Formats: sequence, C-alpha cells, structure tokens
Amino acid sequence: MFAQTAEVKRVSPRPRRIILMSIDWSREKDPRLPLGHASIVAALRQVGGDVQAFSFAINQAAFSEECILWTILDSARGAEPEQVDVGIGVYVWNDRVVKRLLVALRRNGFKGRLILGGPQISYAGAGLEQLYPEADAFVRGYGEEAMVALASSSERIQFVGVHWAGQVDSGLQAQARLETLASPFLGNVIDLFGGQRFIRWETQRGCPFRCSFCQHREAGNRLRRRDIPLVRLEREIELFVRSGVDDIAVLDPLFNLGDHALAVLRTFLRLGYRGRLSLQCHFSTLDDEFLDACEGLDVRLEFGLQTIHEREARAVERVNHLGKVMEGICKLHERGIPFEVSIIFGLPEQTLESFRRTVDFCLRQRVPVLKAFPLMLLRGTSLERERTRWGLEESSEPIPSVIRSHTFDEQEWRRMEALAEALRRTEGEHPACVEALEECVVPSPDTAGWWSPAA
Repeated sequence: MFAQTAEVKRVSPRPRRIILMSIDWSREKDPRLPLGHASIVAALRQVGGDVQAFSFAINQAAFSEECILWTILDSARGAEPEQVDVGIGVYVWNDRVVKRLLVALRRNGFKGRLILGGPQISYAGAGLEQLYPEADAFVRGYGEEAMVALASSSERIQFVGVHWAGQVDSGLQAQARLETLASPFLGNVIDLFGGQRFIRWETQRGCPFRCSFCQHREAGNRLRRRDIPLVRLEREIELFVRSGVDDIAVLDPLFNLGDHALAVLRTFLRLGYRGRLSLQCHFSTLDDEFLDACEGLDVRLEFGLQTIHEREARAVERVNHLGKVMEGICKLHERGIPFEVSIIFGLPEQTLESFRRTVDFCLRQRVPVLKAFPLMLLRGTSLERERTRWGLEESSEPIPSVIRSHTFDEQEWRRMEALAEALRRTEGEHPACVEALEECVVPSPDTAGWWSPAA
C-alpha cells in the first residue's frame, strides 16, 4: 500500500523547480490560468515551492507547440537538469499535443522528470507507460497534495495516486483535504484586481450520480461529494465583491444538493454580490427551498437533461423523471429564473427521430436556451469500455466524437449536428417546435432537402 503523509510538509530548502503547463481549451473571457491549474500552483506556493506556471489555449489561432517546448526549456535554465519537474494536465483535447511535446522535450535534451495528470491519466487503466513512454510519473486524482509531495524529493517517493513508470500500478486515486487546501484567489494566483471580471469557481468536488459517459467520478465508484469549508468560501466571496468580479461560473458537477448550497447562496446575498452566478443543477434535486435561496441573486441555472427517452437514459445510467423535469421547468418560468438545458446527440440506442423528439420536448416546454453536444467517449468511462456493445464509432477529428452506432448512421448524425447548430444560432429565441427549428437549418449541399415532406 502506498503511504501518504498526514500533513503537507514544506519542501526542502533547495526545492525542485516545478514547471506547470496548462494546454487548455479556453474562452476569450477566461482567466489566464484555469482553476484546476491555479489550485496546484497555490498549493505549491503555500509550502514555498519553486513553481513557474504557464497556460496556452489550444483553440486559439496563435497556438504553437514549438512555443510550449521552448517555454519549458527556457524555464528550466538556471536549475540543475535533474532538479526540474514538468507537470502537464492531459485532456481529451490536448492528448495528441502532449504526446508530441514529450517526444520533443527528450529529443532536445530535457533531463528532468515529466509528470502527467488530468482526466486522461486519472481514468486510464494500467499501461500508462505504453501511452506516454517518455513520462516518469503519473498522478491519478486530485493533483494538489501529490505535486507538493513530488516537489519535496528527488527520490521516487511513495504517495497515494502517484504511479512511477516501470513500477507496479496500484490504480489508486490521489485525494485532497479540502479543509486545508490553499485558495488560488486568496493567494493571488488568479489576480482579480487587474480587470478580471469573469471567473470559474468551485464550492465542492465530486458527484453523487454515475453517468457512464462522465469522468466526474472515481473509476468504478461514485465520487463522494466533498465540500470546501464555508469559512474559506466566505473570504473568497468577500474578495469577489471587493474586486468587482461580476460573472462566476460554478464548476460543481451538481450544485443544488443539500445545506451547503443553501449556505453558499445565502452568503452571496448577505455580502451583497450583484453579479451573475451560473450553477449546474439537476431537476431531481430542484426544490422550493433552493429556489427561495436564489431569490435576490442573478442566477443562471444549467441542467443536463441529455435525453427524455428511458431506453437511451438507461444505456448511459442517466435516467430522468419527466414529471419532475416538467414541474421544475414550470417553477422556473413562474419565478422568472433564467435557465438552460443541455442534451446529447450520439447516445447509445438513440435514433434521429428520438433525438428530434427530445429537442421538440424542450422547445415545447419553452426552454430559453437549449444546447446539444456530441457524445464523446472519454477515457476510462463505462461507455468507452462498452463501445462495441453499442456499435459506437468515433470521428477522426482532433477531438473525436461518436458519429455512428447500431441505431444511427453518419448521415443521420449529420442531421442531428445540423439541429444542434440551429439551436446554437437561435439561443434565447428558439422556435416553438422541432419542425420550426428545422426550417432554421442553414442550407448546404449536405442538408438540402433533409426536412422536406419527402424526407
């Protein structure tokens, strides 16, 4: 069994240099450092670590793999080569880039340790060395305390969640004691006084649901909710108010559950926050007490419905009670609370017609913003392991999505994609039914005649 220290210790007087690289998929208004990346930086700085952090947006036109390479090599100068660690979070959108980067670093003589974390690592089974042969260590799970431990020693220390290349892989996940974690906001890792008006924030980690397409759980288990202490959240909210932050996207996989959520909302109201709060919610846990707590705040509630069809929902372990969905939507309309609903196309058992009916249901319920996303087979999820059962086949795009299955072909998938694009273009003023939405599809050689009477 791997050992984990009971307390986070300060790093040695001459700590290893840690170069943290975020290769992110960002939006224009995002902070320079993403939240997860910044949280690891804050943990390292809290113990006096020698850390340099960089972020590159892979979806920006100026993105350059060569720039990342030379940033790392330049940042390593001045330190003993063997005393440098490079930590990189691996996601579905940057996996191929990371693999090329590791090769390029070794070819250019980098002799430090290469440490990988992120969902592509956390949810992978045994055999990480075959996927990333240049890497020295892999961190499954939460990275803050694991990276602090690695920074404290040049040895191959034993720590829960850390797997060293060539050693027996326990498959364990690193944990984090949220009551002692450093705040990236209070520690000024994310600077809020330089005009940053939008932030992503978390109040807890984990999710009680076990959707088979989602990585918000430990492999094979439900990920137990862990609340960040309210005393820290209150100090952060005070900072948000003082610094003029006016748009907060809360990243909790499920916010509207239990007393913790109510306490957070009441704290925002008590401290006079006047900005927008975007909260990820579930219709099954939407009650009047939660909606009452939203009163007086500028909230935007986001619901992941995915599908209205029980057969599809059971295939991905995401069953909805349509009665509660309709009741919840009715309450939101009555209270005038802005909300949005997301659905998925490409699900097992789904057909073009069943997807149309899901879209039609939401439009007829007057959902103000309906978003449709393509299904992705994320590494380590149940759905990825069962792709053959459902006949799920992916595209060859840099970020692959499912485009064929036993129940729909690629042309039918393209029609679902066209509907998703029509929803995007009509956000806030969607047509009243799916037939009217189909009239909004932009004509092209691929879409011509798709929804004519003959079709």
